[in-house]
Amino acid sequence: MTEALAATIRSRLGAGPSRRFVALAGPPGSGKSTLAEGLARALGPAAAVLPMDGYHLDNALLEARGQRSRKGAPWTFDVDGLARDLARLRADDRAVLVPVFDRALDLSRGSAREIGPAVRIVLVEGNYLLLRAPPWSDLARLWDLTIRLSVPEPVLEARLLARWRALGWSDERARDWVRSNDLPNIRAVGEGSAEADLIHPAG
Repeated sequence: MTEALAATIRSRLGAGPSRRFVALAGPPGSGKSTLAEGLARALGPAAAVLPMDGYHLDNALLEARGQRSRKGAPWTFDVDGLARDLARLRADDRAVLVPVFDRALDLSRGSAREIGPAVRIVLVEGNYLLLRAPPWSDLARLWDLTIRLSVPEPVLEARLLARWRALGWSDERARDWVRSNDLPNIRAVGEGSAEADLIHPAG
């Protein structure tokens, strides 16, 4: 299925000298990161992954704003920072260093990934890339192709519970976080996202 989607991406984007941006959007737990990495392998050296999660606001800033309990919500990301990096990637062919989120440390590591000069297809993956509300909606003009992952909510909930338990969280803590944070974010994506060019069933 990944190979088929990679072939569709190649066909839709065509050939050209400029970098192309593919938005891979979907709710938490939908498998965006796994799909993006698989597509990058299938597309070869001309493709690279830019994860939206690298633009998480730092926990200290979220604490200061009283937003730590909603980390991962649409307003807890540096959307302007993501837009600036996309603009740099579009402007020329130089290598661009981008941040990556370290889930084990629960923080973003700056300049942790290089998107090199040979990259023509940038696979941008994240929850909110297709949101209709600003500032996320300002990204819409940048996408050359949009893909939305479709997964039933019960499957997402089970995956997210497994994710937090794998990090050593107690069952109670995992369930509380999924109920109070992950599920609202899932519904924000489902209710607030624009239509995508392609729907990819991932559950």
